[in-house]
Amino acid sequence: MTQEISSKKQQDLQLQYTTFKNNLQQLAQKIGDVEQEAEEHKLVLETLDPLPGDRKCFRMVNGILVERTVKDVIPALQTNSDGLKKVLDELVKQYKKQQDDMEKWKKKNNVQVVQQ
Repeated sequence: MTQEISSKKQQDLQLQYTTFKNNLQQLAQKIGDVEQEAEEHKLVLETLDPLPGDRKCFRMVNGILVERTVKDVIPALQTNSDGLKKVLDELVKQYKKQQDDMEKWKKKNNVQVVQQ
């Protein structure tokens, strides 16, 4: 009977560990995606910055290429870039909290990870 309970507990711990690892992996993927998008915004802003404000440029909006001027596009890109930075900061906080939660859980349940 105790061996069945122990086996069940072991399975539950393994499932919880896998859930923690999957959540961390998903957060890491989201962080990578947002970092890439933020870098693209930064690059475009750096490219447009020295150009005259009345110069024609094109911007993709919901899959449609629209003609604008540099002075019209820069504020929208800057707003998007700032928003991406906030999202990135929040995702990093979530990742760190999830890591801390996992470490506390491992200590509480005396879990040691064995790499195969």
